[in-house]
Amino acid sequence: MNEINEMNDIEPVVEEEQASEKRAPGEVVAGLDIGTTKICCVVGEVFDDGVDIIGVGTAPSVGLKKGIVVNIESTVKSIRQAVEQAEEAAGCELHTVYVGIAGNHIKGFNSPGILAINGREIKEADVEDVIVAAKTVKISENQQIIHVLPQEYMVDDHTGIQNPLGMTGVRLVTNVHIVTADMAAVHNLYTCCRKAGLEVLDMVLESIASAYAVLSADEMELGVALVDIGGGTTDLAVFCDGTIRHTCEIGLGGHNLTNDLSVGLRTPLQEAERLKEDYGSAIASLIKPNHVVDVPTVGDREPRKVTQKVLVDILQARIVEILEMVNQELIHSGKKNKIHGGIVITGGTALLANLVDLAEQIFDLPVRIGYPVKIGGRVEEVHTPRCTTAVGLVMYGRKHRVQRISGDSSMLGRMKMLMKKIM
Repeated sequence: MNEINEMNDIEPVVEEEQASEKRAPGEVVAGLDIGTTKICCVVGEVFDDGVDIIGVGTAPSVGLKKGIVVNIESTVKSIRQAVEQAEEAAGCELHTVYVGIAGNHIKGFNSPGILAINGREIKEADVEDVIVAAKTVKISENQQIIHVLPQEYMVDDHTGIQNPLGMTGVRLVTNVHIVTADMAAVHNLYTCCRKAGLEVLDMVLESIASAYAVLSADEMELGVALVDIGGGTTDLAVFCDGTIRHTCEIGLGGHNLTNDLSVGLRTPLQEAERLKEDYGSAIASLIKPNHVVDVPTVGDREPRKVTQKVLVDILQARIVEILEMVNQELIHSGKKNKIHGGIVITGGTALLANLVDLAEQIFDLPVRIGYPVKIGGRVEEVHTPRCTTAVGLVMYGRKHRVQRISGDSSMLGRMKMLMKKIM
């Protein structure tokens, strides 16, 4: 797995220039979001100035719990279904992907690194060495490093340096943000992808991937918290001064809201999910008290009549709990007073009605819903918070792709060369 050794690795969304109709075919990158409730595969054609979406596939996720694989064969089947849809839409065959990872086994922490320079000019090897020094920390035996994200550099008494190359000093210091994951969880994701016929080019923390798709440079500079409420987990990433400062995984997500409805209304999970989407809201006081909905029951019993307010009361209790946990994490991290750009909420649960109003009450900060932006092609198919991570993985792959395509000038030929399976 590749570690990230660039100060500005989490590239903010930038303005995309109008694509020329005559520009050469781009490279093809696929992002695979293996979530608790859904699998989403997005295929993009990437250029130096942006990304065009050319294929999307989704499938119900069977085999994961809170972001962790609990049934490999079921997960493989779901992955294949989503990938086959994306392949058909894009008119190609995929063999390599960038994969998102989440779960409360993920740990994030900051670590310093120091290197003696002795008055000479700082070279690229020195930057690499000081990052190695920063990541030389003791972690649990069952954890492995998946990201090393430089935050800033210091040369002697000069702080806040983004790129120290060419400077002269006695001592080079860096602060990095390190993200680790459970080895077994990582291995199982790799295994599922391999069994589905896919090679994993890199595994990326989902909140970092989502940041590529929804955050602007101004927000990251001013200070922003990205809250990605997925099916099984809620992922938090805090950015300020243009770089990442804090990450955290909370083991609650949209599936908890669905499960609460299923138990509270005594209805099957699939019906609870439908009720949540059709009648759900984050604020019960905004619901008319006399509005009644039909709630399917189990067996041959007739549907029951339940007021929508009762349904929303159940949802509000859980979403308030999740948002308050995020707020407490922000306070505990010491970063909340640096979030001058507000909160961006994404993930499937971000579509819950009136969520922005509730979140602004809890965080006492401006809140907006994050949609994938600054992309071209089949934009309408991914214009939803549900696709944020998968689109972000494609944008991550655009920045970090290492393989150049040559030879066949056709897009399909280029894609086949890029996606040649290495097993």
